[in-house]
Amino acid sequence: MKILIVKLSAFGDIIHALPALHDLLGRPEVEEVHWLVDTRYAFVTQLFPAQVVVHQVDLRGEHPLQSAWQTIRTLRQQHFNAVLDLQGLSKSAIIASLSGSPVYGMDVRHLREKFSRLLLNPVSFLDDERHVVQMYRRVASAPFGNDGEVIAYTPPQSDPGIDTLHTGEALLEHWKISGKRYVWLHLGGGWATKQLSLHAWQELAEDLTREDIVPILGWGSEAEKLVAVQVKEQVENALLPEHRLTMQALCGVLTKAVAVVGPDTGVVHLAAALGTPTVSFWGPSASWRSAPLGDKHRHIETNPDCGPCFKRTCSAFICMDMVKAGDIMAAIHELSPNA
Repeated sequence: MKILIVKLSAFGDIIHALPALHDLLGRPEVEEVHWLVDTRYAFVTQLFPAQVVVHQVDLRGEHPLQSAWQTIRTLRQQHFNAVLDLQGLSKSAIIASLSGSPVYGMDVRHLREKFSRLLLNPVSFLDDERHVVQMYRRVASAPFGNDGEVIAYTPPQSDPGIDTLHTGEALLEHWKISGKRYVWLHLGGGWATKQLSLHAWQELAEDLTREDIVPILGWGSEAEKLVAVQVKEQVENALLPEHRLTMQALCGVLTKAVAVVGPDTGVVHLAAALGTPTVSFWGPSASWRSAPLGDKHRHIETNPDCGPCFKRTCSAFICMDMVKAGDIMAAIHELSPNA
């Protein structure tokens, strides 16, 4: 069998789909697995096993319709036995359906854009399949029949490899912190509603330096870098990477961190997949739906009466302001008593 996964974005969601990918690769009847990703997130596919065939579509480029049409023509030539739409959007359902093969996707309760239900075979989830990892694994099992048993949560995993570890160590030496304890603070958020206050980041960075732990101010966009610069202005001993890290360098550095701290973002989920402890905070999104699970991970949940709302904007923003630096430090100490 030849299977296509359509998961265009985003960083963290692609990480969440790794267990579904590994399920497919482990099936003896599956000979090829292909993956369609938006060009903006193609860097995440560097984590994939070498046998996965990656296709890209540039839906945010100068000629999105031309790119989509060229991609559809390429996909139709592959004659897939099944297509798995893990995105749940109209654009993904349209591309998946035009590939010319049977399409399986989210059940109607979980489709963000209801039009897409007309273009796919919806897969129903059991009540205990609330985590997005379980949902993706359920959709991945659909072409082979569902047995009615709950599909368990399986943590996304990625082996950093020797070259990645060497790259990370070289960067730590360049920063002159090799052998020191450090915590990666990811200052992003994607949605405005996921972003921690500047004051909380500054206080957390100060707390870490007092305990002789280097806070690395991680950023991935220019907007996030501006926040990092403001934290650095208040916390001189914090480390601010000058350039955005490559995927290999990022993995190498995250692997050796005492912990990675951040909201519901791709970097936090990547760290968890690499086996690094994480501390994540949750307001507009829900830990039961997408957080890293297990003994190496802590979740700080504010649980306001209005949440989790899953909204990208808010006129009465309170949930992230309820996250305190002291709570994050306490979680770091739980994960690493020597920290």
